[in-house]
Amino acid sequence: MDTLLRETVNAVVNSRFPEMSIEGRRQIENILIREEYPKGAIALNEGEVAHEIVFVGKGMLRQYYYKNGKDVTEHFSYEGCIVMCIESFLKQVPTKLIVETLEPVVLYMFPRDMLFKLAKENWEINMFYQKILEYSLIVSQIKADSWRFESARERYNLLLETHPEIIKRAPLAHIASYLLMTPETLSRVRSGVL
Repeated sequence: MDTLLRETVNAVVNSRFPEMSIEGRRQIENILIREEYPKGAIALNEGEVAHEIVFVGKGMLRQYYYKNGKDVTEHFSYEGCIVMCIESFLKQVPTKLIVETLEPVVLYMFPRDMLFKLAKENWEINMFYQKILEYSLIVSQIKADSWRFESARERYNLLLETHPEIIKRAPLAHIASYLLMTPETLSRVRSGVL
């Protein structure tokens, strides 16, 4: 048995639906597909269709898109997190996002067709899937509110408080992009000037 697989499933499930039974967790483990990518690889490219929800076992990724010739970081994921291009996954249409590895990664792919099959058969898997969708919507709302209502310093402090791993491990240019700042503004925020 892949120990990292079990640890990853437990981390992801515990963060979304901790009351899931051992049997439900094992059902998930049995259908996940392990993939490894080196640093700098594109795990999902713009124009492709997302057929899986991805659990991150090891490493860090970012989701980004291009706007006016610049890449804009949409989201970071690391150990125990989920990666999902939600519109592409739900509607089975090409994504506008790109998923890039910032470190060597081990990913566990949860195929859409198997997820839906299990969700029909097992209420726990169905509830887990619902919790994933709820979490994704809440994260999107928190991020949108932060962009609309918070200062640069407040956005940085929220990221530092909620996801210190991103601050420690992601390149500053990507963090600045994620926080809707220039790298220079991020440097001033970090040094306490702003």
